[in-house]
Amino acid sequence: MSIIVENLTKTYGHQKAVNDISFEVKTGEVVGFLGPNGAGKSTTMKMITCYMAPTSGDVRLDEHSIHNDSQDIKKKIGYLPENNPLYTDMPIIDYLRFCAEVQGVAKSNVSERIGKMVDLCGLEVERHKRIGELSKGYRQRVGLAQAMIHDPEVLILDEPTTGLDPNQIIEIRKLIKELGKEKTVILSSHILSEVEATCDRILIINRGRIVADGSSETLRHQAQGQELLTVQIEANKPSDVEKELLQLSTVATVSGIEGRDGFFQVQSKPETSSRKSVFDLCVKKKWYLMEMTGIETQLEDVFRELTN
Repeated sequence: MSIIVENLTKTYGHQKAVNDISFEVKTGEVVGFLGPNGAGKSTTMKMITCYMAPTSGDVRLDEHSIHNDSQDIKKKIGYLPENNPLYTDMPIIDYLRFCAEVQGVAKSNVSERIGKMVDLCGLEVERHKRIGELSKGYRQRVGLAQAMIHDPEVLILDEPTTGLDPNQIIEIRKLIKELGKEKTVILSSHILSEVEATCDRILIINRGRIVADGSSETLRHQAQGQELLTVQIEANKPSDVEKELLQLSTVATVSGIEGRDGFFQVQSKPETSSRKSVFDLCVKKKWYLMEMTGIETQLEDVFRELTN
C-alpha cells in the first residue's frame, strides 16, 4: 500500500509547522524521516495517521483520502507515536488483548496475534509483568507490539528505538527491515547511523519543508563537493611537503594534521581530483607516499549542511 502526500500544510496561528510538502512512499519501502527538533516530523506523521487534520493538502493510502476515508485509513496503519501510548497499570498481555480488540482483530485470532507480537518484540521474559514495572526499553517494545498487533499494511514509527540498548536496537532494526519487505514503513529517528542502516530512502525536513530526498549514498554524493584527502608523506625535508603540494594545479588547500607528523589534509579544487598529481609529485621528489585516503562525506555532515 503506497502513501501519497500532496501539498500537505499545517499552520498554527502564523507559524507553518509543515509547509506544502509532497512525497510518495511505495509498498515495500522503508523511508527514514529526519529533521531537527521542531522541523515538522511528528506533525507530518500525525496527519498521515489521521491523528491530526491538515490545514490544507491531502494524504492518500492508495485510493483512500484522509479527508473522506479516515476510519478505513486508521485500520490499515500501525502507529507508534513519540509518546508511547501505554496504560501502565495493565499487564502486558491484557494491554495487547485490549489493543487487538480496539483494532478489530477477530476474536479467534487475538491469542495468536498476541503470541506472535510477544515473540517478535522479545517480550517473553517480561510477559507476566505490568507495563508500569518495565524498563523504558521494554515499554518501547510493548509500543511496537501494539502498533503491529492488527497486522497493518502501513507502519508509522516515531522514534521506535528510543530507550533501547545497543543489542535491542539491532534486534528492532532487523525486525523493521524484515517488515519492510511486505509493508510500507516510515520511521523517524535522531540516530542517523540507524536510519542509514535500516532505510531504503531518506527524507530530510527542515522548518516544515522537505530539503532532501534520496538514498543515503545519493545524499552523500550530492553533498560531496570538493574532494578531501588525507595523505601521509615521508620526505627528507618535511617542511617542503606542504609548499610543494600547494603548487599542484588541482589542489585548493593543504593543512598539516595536528599531532600526526607527516600527515596532511588536501582539498582539491571543484570538479577535480588530486590523487594522481599527489602520487606523481611523490615519485618526482622521491618521497615515500605511505597513505592516501579519501574522506567520505557522512550522513551527519549532510544533515548539518541542510538543517543549519
